Amino acid sequence: MNIIPTHLLDRSTVQQFFITHWGSPQIVVSTGVYDCSELDGFAALKNNGKIAGLITFTIQDKECEIVSLDSVIENQGIGSALLEQTETFAAQHGCVTIRLITTNDNLHALRFYQKRGYQIVKVFPNAVEKARQIKPSIPHVSSDGIPIRDEFLLVKQLHTS
Repeated sequence: MNIIPTHLLDRSTVQQFFITHWGSPQIVVSTGVYDCSELDGFAALKNNGKIAGLITFTIQDKECEIVSLDSVIENQGIGSALLEQTETFAAQHGCVTIRLITTNDNLHALRFYQKRGYQIVKVFPNAVEKARQIKPSIPHVSSDGIPIRDEFLLVKQLHTS
């Protein structure tokens, strides 16, 4: 597995990854509307050059916001490696915190991030309804039957040297 900055990939490859996994490269959350194919990030590549995982983020002032994290193959350490790479990059670029937004139904993400030191610091009730006004394709119910309504803000303090 090789981790590289996403800007080294062909943009159409990154766009297609987001179309396949999210329906489009557009992500809508409380903090804004993002085209993930244009954001900074890292990709985990298999030996054949195919994307096994991808993380995107923005850095503003001294804060890094993770916009997306996908691992094509679960439980192989891909998401963890991408997250660690991003945390290191953010700390090297002067960030003191790293944050992200996820929805109330995303129990896998909530478990994943909390195990890695992220803390839920805020809940945005009914935020997904506002996001659907911009991106109507956001489902109303998750694949396991949970109504998708709220967003959670998770934050981790970075240790800078």
